[in-house]
Amino acid sequence: MANWTASDIPPQTGRTAVVTGTGGIGFQTALALARAGASVIVAGRNAAKGAVAVEQIRREVPAANVRFGAVDLASLESIETFADTLRRSHGGLDLLVNNAAVMAPPRRLETSNGFELQFGTNHLGHFALTGHLLPLLCKGNRPRVVSLSSVAARSGALDFHDLQSERDYKPMVAYGQSKLACLMFAFELQRRSVAGGWGIQSIAAHPGISRTDLLINGAGAGSGPGMARRYLWFLFQPAEQGALPSLFAATAPQAEGGAYYGPDRLGETRGFPRPASVPMQAKDLEAAARLWRESERLTDTVFVTDRKHSSASSLFAV
Repeated sequence: MANWTASDIPPQTGRTAVVTGTGGIGFQTALALARAGASVIVAGRNAAKGAVAVEQIRREVPAANVRFGAVDLASLESIETFADTLRRSHGGLDLLVNNAAVMAPPRRLETSNGFELQFGTNHLGHFALTGHLLPLLCKGNRPRVVSLSSVAARSGALDFHDLQSERDYKPMVAYGQSKLACLMFAFELQRRSVAGGWGIQSIAAHPGISRTDLLINGAGAGSGPGMARRYLWFLFQPAEQGALPSLFAATAPQAEGGAYYGPDRLGETRGFPRPASVPMQAKDLEAAARLWRESERLTDTVFVTDRKHSSASSLFAV
């Protein structure tokens, strides 16, 4: 695993991947997968940004099989429509990278379903997406689900009495909770896959501290974190380096189901992929099961390996 890079990705020809997020780590992940031969769907809510991402990938990889898929992770209706369309157009799905995120908006915002924006997008949106795509994943070839956590999960805590931060909203506290939830979801999905015989490897990863627009888009360019991102750019590793743990989890033969990967240097803030430190709170099996049940209730999503397909208009732009 020493100094593993994108050049170590084994051929992905014949594999179909969905990567959420059109920029930053998501873009670099989609680009590397397309370069390795995978058929990639770049999934996001902004069609214009999606078109730019697809164009960039095709410019760098002329033979790339890549397209945009419209999905708003802050809308359960949009997630279900995206999944319905994908299930009608594909016989299976080999890789799902739950990457897209919202980080630290200065005031409390809500998804279209009334969830706090960070918890609703980062965790509940990807929980619902994975559940709706489970039938396709179960038909995939050596299927994997990679869920992105963060170094912020170390200080995260699940407040089951205020998961939506309605009583007390602190931007980074809510972000840490959402990313801890992503990590615990990845571990619980692996346990349930093994117990249910789903054949899916669920793996978690985090990008360390990377140069993306996540802070600027969330906290704002004029915020403390946004200013640090803009003027202390040298403290942040390039996005393509930050994508390596995700790519290792997604493609490396030695990546293990139920594992967690992050950068290997400077407190896991930068470097090459290695097993990451798991926060103690992420190891709480009772809390993980409770989070799963609560996520099912909130999103009205049940993980079953087969379901009826509902009609929906095509969302994919070639």
